[in-house]
Amino acid sequence: MRYIYLFIVSILFILPDSFAQIDREPLPSGDADVLQINSGNRVYGKVIDIQKNKSVEDASVQLFAKINSIDNNGAKDSLIAAMLTKPNGEFNFEKVSPFKNLKLVISAVGYGEYKKDFTFAPQAVDSEAAAMKDLGNVVLSREHERLEGITIVADRPALRMGIDKKIFEVDKSLTSKGGTAVDLMKNIPSVSVDVDGNVELRNSSPTIFVDGRPTILTLDQIPSDNIDRIELITNPSAKYDASSSGGIINIILKKNKRNGFNGLVSVSGGTPGIFSSNANLNLRQGKLNFFLSGNYNNSENESNGKSFRQNKVDGVTENYFDQYSISDRKREFTSVRFGLDYFVDNRNTITISQGIVRGRFKNNEQQSQQYFNRGKIMERYGDRTSDGRFQFDRNNTQLNFTHKFPEGGKELNASVNLNYGNVKDNSGILNTFYLTDGTLYGDPNRVRNEGANDNNQLTAKIDFENPLGEDRKLETGLRSYINNYKSYFNSFSVDNGNGSETKLPLSNNYKYTEMVHAAYITYTGKLNSIGYQIGLRGEYSKFDGTLIDSAKKFGYEYPGSVKNLWDALFPSLYLSKKISESEEIQLNYSRRVRRPNFWQLNPFIDINDPLNIQQGNPGLKPEFRNSLEFNYSKNFKNNSNFLAVIYFRSVQGDITRYSDTISTKQFAQLHNSAVDPNAILNTFINSKSANRAGLELTLQQKFSKNFDITPSANFSYRKVNANVNDLNLSNEGFDWNTKLTANYKITTSDESSLFNKLGFQLTGQYESPRVLPQGKRFEQYSADFAMKKDLFKKDKGSLTFSVNDIFNTRRYGVIYDTDEFYQESFRRPRARTFRITFSYKFGNADFSLFNKKRDNRTTGEE
Repeated sequence: MRYIYLFIVSILFILPDSFAQIDREPLPSGDADVLQINSGNRVYGKVIDIQKNKSVEDASVQLFAKINSIDNNGAKDSLIAAMLTKPNGEFNFEKVSPFKNLKLVISAVGYGEYKKDFTFAPQAVDSEAAAMKDLGNVVLSREHERLEGITIVADRPALRMGIDKKIFEVDKSLTSKGGTAVDLMKNIPSVSVDVDGNVELRNSSPTIFVDGRPTILTLDQIPSDNIDRIELITNPSAKYDASSSGGIINIILKKNKRNGFNGLVSVSGGTPGIFSSNANLNLRQGKLNFFLSGNYNNSENESNGKSFRQNKVDGVTENYFDQYSISDRKREFTSVRFGLDYFVDNRNTITISQGIVRGRFKNNEQQSQQYFNRGKIMERYGDRTSDGRFQFDRNNTQLNFTHKFPEGGKELNASVNLNYGNVKDNSGILNTFYLTDGTLYGDPNRVRNEGANDNNQLTAKIDFENPLGEDRKLETGLRSYINNYKSYFNSFSVDNGNGSETKLPLSNNYKYTEMVHAAYITYTGKLNSIGYQIGLRGEYSKFDGTLIDSAKKFGYEYPGSVKNLWDALFPSLYLSKKISESEEIQLNYSRRVRRPNFWQLNPFIDINDPLNIQQGNPGLKPEFRNSLEFNYSKNFKNNSNFLAVIYFRSVQGDITRYSDTISTKQFAQLHNSAVDPNAILNTFINSKSANRAGLELTLQQKFSKNFDITPSANFSYRKVNANVNDLNLSNEGFDWNTKLTANYKITTSDESSLFNKLGFQLTGQYESPRVLPQGKRFEQYSADFAMKKDLFKKDKGSLTFSVNDIFNTRRYGVIYDTDEFYQESFRRPRARTFRITFSYKFGNADFSLFNKKRDNRTTGEE
């Protein structure tokens, strides 16, 4: 179809010039004089889709002039130029004669026709000076069936794959309805999720953005029903934050700009203890677009854990330790987000929004501990109970400004993003030990903890995009990020006799300021048939941390001096070539940085698990990563597509976890803290290097209108080179994971049939064992299922039933094998959940906040 359009447009250009005397009526003498004045005028603009606020490619643009006929039958429209819009929606007519009356006609498949009459300014018509006519952003509306303001458009695939980005459409994920962003991530190729909701992108921790900006929310605090789509960027260019070494997951929240009043509401219920409700509302009238969303989410979960330990001396097992735990967790949070877009004019838009999230969590845990001697004979046992209360208040304020210049594609974006909030945490721990005959083994240990923190993050950025021609573009920008964090944590040993409390050395009051200031520039061009983008980003980063009680400072500064300037520079290079209309290859390179976060730096000791305690390392340095990717993409006629990626990552100073048993001195410092004398101390170190090479394959196969599958697989080999105190921690190995999503929908000729418009979705995933510096992680696998029934006229409602972790197999397990200890740990949540979600959408395109009759009287219209 594209080639047909190009052929027609080419003919339209050729005919007026080559056969003017045959196909055109002769110009009257009155206009002929005007035509001779100049031919340097220009008419240009940009075509956009009003529903999706994006450019329309290959729209037919025709330029007509009203010319008097020689038979005195009046003026007629005569075609003088035509073209198709570029991929960015631009059109441009050069050397347009300054007719007194011109008409622009634009049409595109799936859109209504657009017509506009205009003229050049009088000085352009009557003088030899060239003039420019900017027709601005021409807005096209899709041809659609109206259902109380609801627009019905063509169905989009669940996954849109590009060479540099993957876009996942959230409304296609049935298994996540009524859940959170964590549930969504389980369905996306390249992404893996563990039992705690931690996300990895190709086995690395990605940077999480919301609407392209940093967030202090965790993924389980973002309702899935509030998300429009998710963007995956595996190897970001210099335009993006250098700290996104593990890639970027950008969560785009819902906000439409349809005229009138529109909304979507949903309610979910299930087991164990699942209930949520959600509403998304939008009002567009004139130059204002208001949006509001609210959500309530409640869930309960019980998890089980097991740990088996062998403590060694000179490599020989000295004793054994087993631990079993049951944890009961309840989470409840509410969120509200509201704001407005103000369309100042066709080229300037101001957006302001406010987000508020409140959470209340509870966690109760029971542990049983067993101690055995070298002969596996029990010597004592213990019971440990803990209860915790956690609450947080998160807020987000955004102010955005967009200016679109008259030149097509030239745009300026500026934004200020403020995240702020606080957390409060209280918990109690009781540890009691017994001899095998049931008598007490020492006094019980009772610990009370209390803590709170305040956090605010300010991000200000400005981006400028300037097309320099059909295949050239310059992008540049500035960004400043400031993060202030202050926290206190007090831990007390409680005397069981009189209730008196002694403050423990675990208490930790601290504050820190993190700053990153950046500037970038990228240039996009084309050399023969090869497209390229070259970019450079410079960042100055500084982390100042202080332990308030001891005045001890820790942190880093990069670059610290001119000789370390390379630590602040992050280049990128993208090369691409179209092999055919449906095939493309790309080679890209980028240099990234991963800076240690606060918990990795803070020397505070976390004793929530007496067997596995945590502590940061203030001596950590940032790691620097070089990433290389080769991509091949292929599109098929039936809307199927295939993407293959070969990637290689080389990391210097890789931040990795290191574990060792606590020393006698450390245990003495933690006396009365309910910590086991053989506990493992987990911390972080910088390895010398870590390399990973991999192959990723993704296929989106559409067998018919109602049936499609998306299988994906990732194969990689990792090698870590690390040493600590002359201890060799180097390790290497192969790992792989695969994921499959299948969708099927029943459609029948009988609209009233119970099975008509009944959809099914099945997802399954498997992750092989993965090597760690001191051991390996066990395999993980699970499957989810959902079915959805569209309801009511024009599918205004829907009912979804979903089961997460059908076979209850999702678990996390790890082995540590060193000269000092061997440990196997498993943790399995009661991850299988059942959920029913009902959704209803509505809208009224004619809705108005104002009295129409009153407005008509004001304007004189009745």
